[in-house]
Amino acid sequence: MRRVEILAFPACQLLDVAGPLQVFASANDRAGIAGEPVPYEAVVVAAEPRVRTSSGLELAAAPLPATDAPLDTLIVAGGFGVYGACDDAGLVDWVRARAGAARRAASVCSGAFLLASTGLLDGRRAVTHWHRCDEFQARFPKVRLEPDPIFIRDGEVWTSAGVTAGIDLALAMVEADLGRAVALDVARQLVVFLKRPGGQSQFSVALSLQDASGRFDDLHAWMALHLDQPLTLADLADKAAMSARSFSRHYRQATGRTPARAVEEMRLEAARRMLEEGRAVARVARRCGFGAEETMRRAFLRRFGIGPQAYRERFSAEAE
Repeated sequence: MRRVEILAFPACQLLDVAGPLQVFASANDRAGIAGEPVPYEAVVVAAEPRVRTSSGLELAAAPLPATDAPLDTLIVAGGFGVYGACDDAGLVDWVRARAGAARRAASVCSGAFLLASTGLLDGRRAVTHWHRCDEFQARFPKVRLEPDPIFIRDGEVWTSAGVTAGIDLALAMVEADLGRAVALDVARQLVVFLKRPGGQSQFSVALSLQDASGRFDDLHAWMALHLDQPLTLADLADKAAMSARSFSRHYRQATGRTPARAVEEMRLEAARRMLEEGRAVARVARRCGFGAEETMRRAFLRRFGIGPQAYRERFSAEAE
């Protein structure tokens, strides 16, 4: 039996704990039904016997085990409370030592901040929630952060993207431990993909183009209504009543991206919604300003790692 410990702390994200926990529990359920040995002993551990998650739900937790006790897998949850956890020197030391005793260590979502605080991610590939990537990279420059994958395995250190990606990570662990057939059975039981196509960006709303000043909010509203038009730099600068050069500079300062990048992001977001509604790919390409289907296909592959036709087949209401 493989012991799996999921570390919780005050204000952790409930799904970061419950998602992976249910995957291992479902693997156990499957084994029990088949009359096979139960493969996992999955427990939630914490410094205190009761942990209040960020959603307000309290979890009952086992005490932190001795750092040298036998362990297969350590999983560190994330959530808003991760900052306090990172400031707890005793907890950081425990995670570092416990990870050293485990066969593999992992983090879910912003749990990567706590794992990185131990130095375990230095020099390794890692991922965290897309919204916290800039902050993470500034705080942990030695980590080779990749913003889009659902999860990353670098040796026996695993990290996953935002929240529900912890389920993907746990399913991958089950597949590594017990084989694809078992992991697929568990995924079917949970009604999720065994391996989601693309990266986390396709499941999040496009990064906000708004800035604190609201300077370009009216422009963005106009762009959203005119995506079928060329929306050249000259068009946008004219709408903003600025010279093209000045507009480019100020827009990038305010939003962190070029006008061309912003236009493509808005087109991709609109196209994604239309495809989810079951609209035809060719029509979506025209309505969203891509013109040719091939242009939209290349943009989808760059951003989501999946073509628009495949996206429509997997995620439209017609596919249910």
